[in-house]
Amino acid sequence: MAINKNELSSSISKYFKENSLSCYLSKAVCEKFTLLTEILLSENEKYNLTAITEPDKIALLHYADSVTLAKHLKEGASIVDVGCGAGFPTLPLAIVRPDLKITAIDSTQKRVNYVNEAASALGLTNVTAICVRAEDFGKADGREKFDYATARAVAQLPVLLELCLPLIKVGGEMLAMKGKNAEYELQASKKAISILGGKLKSVEEIQLVGDADTALHPIVKLSKIARTPASYPRAYAQISKKPL
Repeated sequence: MAINKNELSSSISKYFKENSLSCYLSKAVCEKFTLLTEILLSENEKYNLTAITEPDKIALLHYADSVTLAKHLKEGASIVDVGCGAGFPTLPLAIVRPDLKITAIDSTQKRVNYVNEAASALGLTNVTAICVRAEDFGKADGREKFDYATARAVAQLPVLLELCLPLIKVGGEMLAMKGKNAEYELQASKKAISILGGKLKSVEEIQLVGDADTALHPIVKLSKIARTPASYPRAYAQISKKPL
C-alpha cells in the first residue's frame, strides 16, 4: 500500500504536538515512523498485525498512544513488553528512546519474526523479540530481571498481573495500558497485587487527542515492592480460569 509520506509526517507532528509528545519528535524520528508505517502495511496481510490500516489512524492510535509511556521510563532502563503483538509499544518506544533496552515477548512466532525484522529494517539495536509465553519466561530466564514490564491490550488486569509482576525486579514497575474498564479491573486485582509483590502507584488518565478521536487510555502503574512467591506464575490455564 502506497502512502503519502508528507501527509503522514504532518499527521505524526500534529498528533505528537496535540498530545504533548513533541519533545520526542525530530526529523530522523519522523522518518523512522514513516518507514515503520510502510513496513507495517506491507507485512500486515501476511502477519495479520493490525485492523488499523489508515496511516493517519496509525500515527495517532499506535504511535502517539505508545509514546505516552516514554516519560514514565528511567534512562537506560530494561523493559519487557509482554504480548508485544505488532510491536506496540515496543517499536515506537525504541524509536523515541534509543537508551532503552527492550525485550519483546509473544507466544506467536510470526509476530516475533515481524518485530525482529522491523527492528532490523529500522536500525533499532535496542530491541530483541523472543517467542515465549510470559508465564514460562517468568519461571525461567526472565524472572525478576527487568526494570519495567509493559503491556498493551493483552488481558484483563487480574490475569496480566500474574504474567508481568514475576518479570520485574524489586524496585521496578509495571505499566499497563488499559481501556475504559481500568478502574473495574483494578478493584478485581487487589488480591493479585498483594500476593505477587506489587503495590498500586498511580493511574494516569491519558486523554488521547486527535481530529475526530478522543480516546481514554489509562496507564495503570504498579510498583514491585517484594519478590514474587516461587509458586507464581502458574500455568496459563490456571491463571485464566481462576485469576488471583
